[in-house]
Amino acid sequence: MKSKNETESIDLIQRPPRSARVRLGGYAVLPRMLDKCRAEIEGKNGEYHYACPLDQRFLTFTGVDPDALKSEVAKGLGDGEILTWVTANASNKRSDWEIAQWSTFQESRVPDVNDSRQFASELIAEAGGETREDLGTWFEILDFDDHVSFGGKP
Repeated sequence: MKSKNETESIDLIQRPPRSARVRLGGYAVLPRMLDKCRAEIEGKNGEYHYACPLDQRFLTFTGVDPDALKSEVAKGLGDGEILTWVTANASNKRSDWEIAQWSTFQESRVPDVNDSRQFASELIAEAGGETREDLGTWFEILDFDDHVSFGGKP
């Protein structure tokens, strides 16, 4: 039986992290970032990277240090315990409405500079979705890539 502070190992070689749409404490991105962090700690992150540009948006918004967060995750804390730690240690204290607005904005973000648009187009093409016209936001693109990467059809 697992103790209170032990979490299940996350193997991102076998399955994708949670969607960036999934929220914890109102924050989009956070559950996905925690999955990637846990997998990286276990050496099972596959193609996924903790503190990637998407994660950096959360880290900057909250003012949380990625190394400090990783140290807390390494203790085996669950999502709720990590959320409590983030709330206590964020240098940018945010109200519920700010978190909600930020998360809604992140969910609607599209590739907005030439490099980002090129990367997004390449990601979609590599996953076999070059004819998909419904993939516009970063979250849609990431969900599609995760789906196809683990056996789903484009």
